[in-house]
Amino acid sequence: MTHAAPAPVSVSVPVPAPAAGPWVEKWLSPARYGIYLAQADGDQARALALYEWNTALSCAVLRDIGHLEVALRNAYAAALDTTWAGNGHWLDDPASPLRAPLLRTKKGGHRGTRHVDINDKTRKAIDGARARYGAQAPPGKIIADLTLGVWRYLSTAAHEKTLWVPHLHYAFPPGTRRATVDKAIGDLHELRNRAAHWEPLLAAPVTRRMNDLVTVAGLLSPDLAAYIQHSSQVTTLLATRP
Repeated sequence: MTHAAPAPVSVSVPVPAPAAGPWVEKWLSPARYGIYLAQADGDQARALALYEWNTALSCAVLRDIGHLEVALRNAYAAALDTTWAGNGHWLDDPASPLRAPLLRTKKGGHRGTRHVDINDKTRKAIDGARARYGAQAPPGKIIADLTLGVWRYLSTAAHEKTLWVPHLHYAFPPGTRRATVDKAIGDLHELRNRAAHWEPLLAAPVTRRMNDLVTVAGLLSPDLAAYIQHSSQVTTLLATRP
């Protein structure tokens, strides 16, 4: 009886990293690379290390904000599920505060005074998700598809009477101020967009924004806030900046 010879084991040889050089500027663009070179006093190796640090920090920021985003959309959905009494689901009912036209007057610019329906983008986002997943898709599928930008704007002053007072404030402890929640979520949304597009966070108030994140998460769930604080890598990365 013969036995087949064992397959050879391939051993991967580590590829040495190339030294920082013109390829980095070509990769990042002169403008983007120049930001890191300036911070590194012209030291190309340090500039590349700083860019990698910024990338790691962006990933850590996105992770923490992502945890809050999931909690926020689920809390808002639960509050609307409990309080909406329309004929259809609040995602689809034309009378829903997410869909009904909400006109506001905008002045200035080359267009002059005009009326803007601030629910237009929300409607289009919901309808876009419906088009992707079908009219029979369960609400949870549509909710999960909506971006942080959709949920972020539901707490603005324009939605106070139509959304916050009758519905969304139930997602938070009694006495929570809409303006406090909206300011924190708005700032986090801006930071999230910078991180998602790999923009420099070198001068961004990351520590302040993470404190905002923990505050809002704590209003939704103290345990979630504690979990994010315990598992976050943001503080460690901030302390190890090249």
